[in-house]
Amino acid sequence: MSERTENAGRGAVEDVPQGGLTTGEVARRLGVAPTTVRTWDSRYGLGPELHTGGRHRRWAPADVARLERMCALTATGLAPAEAARLARTEEPSAAAPARPARAAAPPRRAPARARAGSGLSLGDARQECKGIARAALRLDATALERLLLDAMREHGLVAAWTEVIVPTLQAVGRKWESSGERYVEVEHFLSWHVSGALRRSTPDSVPDRPGATTVLACVPGENHTLALEVLAAALTERGVPVRMFGGALPVESLIAAVRRTGPAAVALWAQSRSTASRPLAQHVAAMEWGVRGARRSPYVLTLGPGWSGRPVPGTARATGLAEAVTTLETLAPR
Repeated sequence: MSERTENAGRGAVEDVPQGGLTTGEVARRLGVAPTTVRTWDSRYGLGPELHTGGRHRRWAPADVARLERMCALTATGLAPAEAARLARTEEPSAAAPARPARAAAPPRRAPARARAGSGLSLGDARQECKGIARAALRLDATALERLLLDAMREHGLVAAWTEVIVPTLQAVGRKWESSGERYVEVEHFLSWHVSGALRRSTPDSVPDRPGATTVLACVPGENHTLALEVLAAALTERGVPVRMFGGALPVESLIAAVRRTGPAAVALWAQSRSTASRPLAQHVAAMEWGVRGARRSPYVLTLGPGWSGRPVPGTARATGLAEAVTTLETLAPR
């Protein structure tokens, strides 16, 4: 376990009041979602040992230390079930004893906009966004990977992307734009680890089925692939055969890929209007293959802000990940 992880663990256990902590308070100290704490309680028996008569249970220092142990173990890549078993049987010796109750400090007024401890404005974003932002700004690879995987497991790929990852990426992007080229390394670091977490959480590729494949590609000159990677992972999770070609696929290569795979659908991503080629999208939509009298054409879906504005004749447009997943899944025959 790294020195950073050990230090974080001691910080979560320190100053636990005599009456214990609520689940939300424990989650904030650990940097995880409250749903993660509740899942560890219900699924792995890592709940608080002390049961009060009230509706809400309270977490004592030993309970928090046990969860810290769970965080440290899962951060190493250990499966949650095995990590929970070790967390229950190998109680850390550094658990802080209960302290006398102290006079409660006067409540502080919450700031108008929540920040991730570094000037990243995140508004009313989920707690996971703030934990991910903190880890990205610290360039803490272990914590960042754990938090991203936790979000994907807890919420599913589509909700994790839409409600957790995108708001965090947008906050980092705003910080970069307003700080004179600073924090570029944070944006690249976060994007790289999102991509890695997607690969770790996605099942094996789905075997081809005739007429069921979806081709995913960025248009020529477009190198922003992360949204397509999420779409590929979500479709694979739903049993849709995917052929992912990534960034800046040349025109000739895109045409060749479509002809070779005979896909049910082709999804084209364009981040900016300067790369969104309407003639290319129309050309792909007009392609045909198969025997005379039974020729087929692909369903072309334009994705990304570059396609906003006038619709492209012969194609469809999805405005979000959930809509794209639903549309493409429907087109893939079982």
